[in-house]
Amino acid sequence: MSTIEPLGPPSIIAYRTMTDPPQIVPGRPDRGWMDDTPVRYAYRCTPLSIANASGWEILCPESIIAMWDGRDALDGVYVRTERGSAAHFAVSHFGSGVLTFHPGYLFRTNPGWALWARGAPNVVKDGIAPLDGVVETDWLPFTFTMNWKFTRPGEVRFEEGEPFCFVTPFPHALVDDAQPVVRDISDDSELERHHNSWTADRLAFNAGLASGDPDAVARGWQRRYLRGETPDGSTSPFHRHRRRLRPFARPEEES
Repeated sequence: MSTIEPLGPPSIIAYRTMTDPPQIVPGRPDRGWMDDTPVRYAYRCTPLSIANASGWEILCPESIIAMWDGRDALDGVYVRTERGSAAHFAVSHFGSGVLTFHPGYLFRTNPGWALWARGAPNVVKDGIAPLDGVVETDWLPFTFTMNWKFTRPGEVRFEEGEPFCFVTPFPHALVDDAQPVVRDISDDSELERHHNSWTADRLAFNAGLASGDPDAVARGWQRRYLRGETPDGSTSPFHRHRRRLRPFARPEEES
């Protein structure tokens, strides 16, 4: 067991390492493919929307086109802006079909907190996939890169304003002390009662939808998770049905 003191709320400072770095904005809950689902039903899944907004997006300052010819060599990946010039924030650095982005900041967090750097959650991009990294920003005196791996030879676009990196505070100092266990649900009689009640209610509701029951059809979907509500009507004090993070304050805005 570690002797690390309990962690306080995370603080994050983004030190600019270039004159005009990419913009950082709070994560946005909406997704194009979620908008396109029938009656926008994907937004009924609260965990999706919460994940989408649980961090900050670092945005492309301009549109770029990246191409991979299938070779592992550095010059196997070629990147250009929409105007045809070299892209200063996106390059081929590692080879092996990896596209590398430079966020333009050195991030610093308080002790015990890291940043989880990845692609924006629940964004599907054809031909290329983001590579996750947990970065110990509580001590690191240098920057990190955000990397994407081509899934096949070809061309991909990143549009101006599209996120190329998504950062979320992560309590890395505590994870090693997690004590996972497997138990039978009958070991917790109250939890089992809630689970059985939820299961019966869910089955009855789905049966009502299938049979055209007017009440079930009018309700459309159950909202227990949205409300953070257990079958007996109690609610969790930690539940969130939406998330709105603060933007990064500039020096002139700090109190």
